[in-house]
Amino acid sequence: MIGDLDAAIRLLLAMALGAVVGIERQSRRKSAGFRTHILVSMGSCLLMILSNNLYIGVQGLTNADPARLAAQVVSGIGFLGAGTIMKEGSTVVGLTTAASLWVVAAIGLAAGSGYIGCALITTAFSYVTLTWLSTFEKACVGRAETCLLVTSKAYPGQTSKIVSYLENNNIHIRDIRVLDREECHSEEVSLLIHLRGKCSGELAAAISELDGVVEIKCEP
Repeated sequence: MIGDLDAAIRLLLAMALGAVVGIERQSRRKSAGFRTHILVSMGSCLLMILSNNLYIGVQGLTNADPARLAAQVVSGIGFLGAGTIMKEGSTVVGLTTAASLWVVAAIGLAAGSGYIGCALITTAFSYVTLTWLSTFEKACVGRAETCLLVTSKAYPGQTSKIVSYLENNNIHIRDIRVLDREECHSEEVSLLIHLRGKCSGELAAAISELDGVVEIKCEP
C-alpha cells in the first residue's frame, strides 16, 4: 500500500517533471503550456497510485487488474491532445504539443508506479527532443529550404493550380500557408510555400507567368 507521504512525494515529483516539459511548451506560446502539462502529469500519477492501492486492497479476493484504471489515461489523454491540434490553412499545427502531453502522462504514470529513474530519464530526453533537436532540425532542414511568397488573384482553384504546377515539375512542398486579403476592390491570395531545395530564377519566372499571379518573391 502506498502511504500518504510516499504518494505526496510521487505527486510532487510528477509535478516537477511535468513542469520541465511545460515550461518549454509555454516558452514557445503553445496552446498547452506550463499548467496543463503539470496537471496532466499529476493526474496520471494519482490514477496510478489509486490503481495500485485499490488492487492491493482487493488482492486475493478478486481477479482485478491493477493496470486497468491507469490504462484509461493512455486513451483518455487523446481527447486532450486533440484539442491542441489545429488547422491553419492547409497546415496542421499542434502535433508536437499533443505528443508532449501524451509523454507527460506516461511520465506521471511512471512516477506514480515508483519507476522514478524511468520518469527522470524520459523527462530529460523529452526536454532535449523539444529544445536541442528542434534547433538541430531547423539548422539541417533550413539549409535545404526556400521560402516562396506568391501573390495571386483569388480565382477558384488558383491555389491548387499553383501547387499542381510545382508538383508536376518535381518541386517538393514541405509546407504551405494561405493568407487572404483584399486590395483595390480585387481579391488576392498570398501563398507562403516552403520548398525542399532552392528556388531557381527559371522556376520563379515560370510561376509568375501563370494566369492570375501578381507577384512572386523567392527567399532562402
